[in-house]
Amino acid sequence: MKTQYYTAASLDGFLATEDDSLDWLFPLGDINSSSYPEFISGVGALAMGSATYEWMVRNADQVAKEVGSPWPYSQPTWVFSSRKLPMIDGADVHFTKGDVHQAHREMRVAAKGKNIWIVGGGDLAGQFYDAGLLDELIVQIGSVTLGKGKPLFPRRVLSPTLQLASVRQMGIGMAELRYKVHKSD
Repeated sequence: MKTQYYTAASLDGFLATEDDSLDWLFPLGDINSSSYPEFISGVGALAMGSATYEWMVRNADQVAKEVGSPWPYSQPTWVFSSRKLPMIDGADVHFTKGDVHQAHREMRVAAKGKNIWIVGGGDLAGQFYDAGLLDELIVQIGSVTLGKGKPLFPRRVLSPTLQLASVRQMGIGMAELRYKVHKSD
């Protein structure tokens, strides 16, 4: 069981534009020719930041067109937010706030031996990293630059903490980098 931050970012290190748009990402490749189908099959629980969840709420019609449902996940999802957010019909969502340790314990139980996916955003993944709970970063780097926006991982991480495990080209627009988080014993 691993806790993994699996995401896509622009070449200059942004997840989304300043207004949380992901429109830059969709033209870069087909999700079915990426590592996503294999990755999601190994996921038992998800952690999601409020901005990512609100994007899902705002784009529920678009998501439903793509996958047949406004909520694309069968796994239980913990949404980290200090605000009250609307519920998406059919979603197994647990709203939580505060320290990530307690939610991580709950996610481990719910995941039943499968991996935990930190869906987004970068600060939430950073909180799991700060707590010593993050095992792996899987970042698909797109061949675009945004100039500014929501940062990939707003933390200072100095070598050798992140160890490059693999690099994979995905068509002409994306490259996937997989990093293991080295933890001192």
